[in-house]
Amino acid sequence: MDLKKLTLCAIFLMGNFLIAQNNTNQDPLSKTGQASFDPATVLWYNQPASKWEEALPVGNGRLGAMVYGKYGEEIIQFNEDTYYTGGPYNSVVKGGYKHLPEIQKLIFNGEPIKAHKLFGRTMMGYPVEQMKYQSMANLHLFFGNDSVENYKRSLDLKTGIVTDTYAVNNVNYTKEVFASAIDQTIAIRITADKPGSISFDAELRGVRNSAHSNYATDYFQMDGIGNGQLRLTGKSADYLGIEGKLKYEAQIKAYPEGGSMDMDDTILSIKNADAVTLYFVAATNFVNYKDVSADQQARVAEMLAKLEKNTFTKIKEDALTDYKNFFDRVTLNLPTTSSSFLPTDERLTNAQSNPDPQLASLCYNFGRYLLISSSRPGTQPANLQGIWNNDMNPAWDSKYTTNINIQMNYWAVESGNLSELSEPLTTMIKELTDQGSQVAKEHYGASGWVFHQNTDLWRTAAPMDGPTWGTFTVGGAWLTTHMWEHYLFTQDEEYLKEIYPVMKGSVEFFMDFLVQYPGKDWLVTNPSNSPENPPEGKGYKYFYDEITGMYYFTTIAAGSTIDMQVLKDLFSYYGSASEILGKDADFAKKVLEARKRLVPSQIGKDGTLQEWTEDYGQMEKNHRHASHLYGLYPGKVISVNKTPELIEPVKKVLELRGDGASGWSRAWKTNLWARLGDGDRANKVFKGYLKEQCFPSLFAICARQFQVDGSLGVAAGITEMLLQSHEGYIDLLPALPSEWADGHFDGVCARGGFELDFSWKNKALTSLEILSKAGIPCNLKTDKKIKVYSDGQQIKVKKLKNGIVEFKTTKGKTYTIAGL
Repeated sequence: MDLKKLTLCAIFLMGNFLIAQNNTNQDPLSKTGQASFDPATVLWYNQPASKWEEALPVGNGRLGAMVYGKYGEEIIQFNEDTYYTGGPYNSVVKGGYKHLPEIQKLIFNGEPIKAHKLFGRTMMGYPVEQMKYQSMANLHLFFGNDSVENYKRSLDLKTGIVTDTYAVNNVNYTKEVFASAIDQTIAIRITADKPGSISFDAELRGVRNSAHSNYATDYFQMDGIGNGQLRLTGKSADYLGIEGKLKYEAQIKAYPEGGSMDMDDTILSIKNADAVTLYFVAATNFVNYKDVSADQQARVAEMLAKLEKNTFTKIKEDALTDYKNFFDRVTLNLPTTSSSFLPTDERLTNAQSNPDPQLASLCYNFGRYLLISSSRPGTQPANLQGIWNNDMNPAWDSKYTTNINIQMNYWAVESGNLSELSEPLTTMIKELTDQGSQVAKEHYGASGWVFHQNTDLWRTAAPMDGPTWGTFTVGGAWLTTHMWEHYLFTQDEEYLKEIYPVMKGSVEFFMDFLVQYPGKDWLVTNPSNSPENPPEGKGYKYFYDEITGMYYFTTIAAGSTIDMQVLKDLFSYYGSASEILGKDADFAKKVLEARKRLVPSQIGKDGTLQEWTEDYGQMEKNHRHASHLYGLYPGKVISVNKTPELIEPVKKVLELRGDGASGWSRAWKTNLWARLGDGDRANKVFKGYLKEQCFPSLFAICARQFQVDGSLGVAAGITEMLLQSHEGYIDLLPALPSEWADGHFDGVCARGGFELDFSWKNKALTSLEILSKAGIPCNLKTDKKIKVYSDGQQIKVKKLKNGIVEFKTTKGKTYTIAGL
């Protein structure tokens, strides 16, 4: 070998050595010096969480935990999804409808503040606020290690296991935490590589309301009981005059292997064990939103008895099998760079200057992980914080806000191949029709049912928080469109029959509530608002709001654009459902006629899409909400193809609002730019979210607080850049960012009951397989002369307009597309 070749060989070997060394320093799971983890599915860090928002979440839909990964005093914070303040209550105020005509008259006459005050006095629900989601317990593990070596902390999204590892005095310790939906527990497993090395004290602590401490009404008791058990019992706090009727019990059960275990009051001490397993179980007496007659102690005893019969290995295997049944359905891989192997907190910073497309895959997978962990059939829906909350007075009460937030939580549930996980949302919508029908009757003098912008565990439906927010009457209508989306993705007619009365009830309310706009043949909602942006113009100014007790503004108006867009969708979906099921043809005809009279989309004097029926100015031009763009996303009123005349006005709105604001706002803008076909702008907004509105844990930020909606909305936005199906056909790579030139997306779902595996290289499709779950014709957008095969047979392809092709499918068959 000549000197030149020898030199090149040496350089090559040295390069490989340096890469291996680099991976050894960075990879939390590496034993060989090679990258042994998937940067699309592992979050990892070189230090413990310094605050709650940096902890890593686990959950089984009902129980949630946040794991700090500390080595001196570890903290694991627990939640149970039904632990709210108060108990069953009803906030309906009878006779409010008597004042509705005067309120409507004031609004039409340009006196919104008088209308605001009258609505506040006569039509608000009582109490005006609602109940709060609560933090249940904190487990403290006292190890006494002041310093450690080789610390690593990770969350593996493929398994749902949070792990931290470190060394003390040449002993290597590992702690694993995961949630089991099968055994309804959160398991903590501590091991060491030398026998007799594990010693710690444990205490399960209740959480006091430090802001409103009232020992008599937020009572809890801590006890050490039996053999290795810590018990916490308590009840929900009285709040706003609503008696706390929810009782709870939580327990930690310890199983040491070797060593000794002792109890001293509320402290459990384990010394010189080889390994220790701790199980957390908890329950309340909650049955449903109007029944708290269950026995929480019996529920906990049943869970513990089940755990007693199984080994840790069996419990872990069952938990992983259950979890992976959901998570493994979809795989997204984008280009990996050297930055992809950095710790997650460093990746977030580094991605701004060094492309790391695989970070988008990690965020997508994290969003699906959060939904799997916080929304399972039979649980409560994911609230503002999913199921993770450490505060007795959380921001916005950590309940269900329905002028964007809970909807965003579920934007990715269908496309993400997690259709079953929408069940808690469907159940909540059905339950809201109970008080919702009472509100329709008593507050509006209307039939059907109505729901506004917030609810809680107890499913109240009346206006709350004050007229600035409470006059949002289409919260329930918007939720109902999620039911229709579930049908579109599944083509399940039995489900459509089940939810048809809910859809019809919402439509019935608005058919009664809509009124004619003066001087026009338009139907409008009145009162109305455009969350949460105050208009500026005649009659609008800051004033003293007697509901909030401060100087504020009003958003009250008539016929906001978002109202019109939501109702156009709802009426259209209802008409289709009526036709499919062969029901109520005459009523459906009236509904579709009314739809034609809803205020059309208008362009304001500044060239933007108008936010209200009147061309008001805006007090906050860069407002975090983009409510009047609902029709573009997630709605179907505006599109590049069907309403091209509105696209520039929509873009002007987005430019005016800017790319900034809170985490959920940026997630929404990511989706909006994707619907406009601008992948690079969508990616820019997404990267801004990572830089400014995302904790190192990948939890989204809203006003310096954690909210789960942004993390889940980002997952939907990433999908929207790669696949869209909202216009009756499948459109692949409709908004592909330049940085995502290569990749593959397997298991993602499209409307029509289709599941897709596809890949691309140099921004061009290279492979595509489509599974038909419903057996309806498949429409696909392509500019190529494709061929379609199934079971080795070529399938006839029919050309439609605008580059759309169609081929027939059979339920359960997979179709391979050639000629891409």
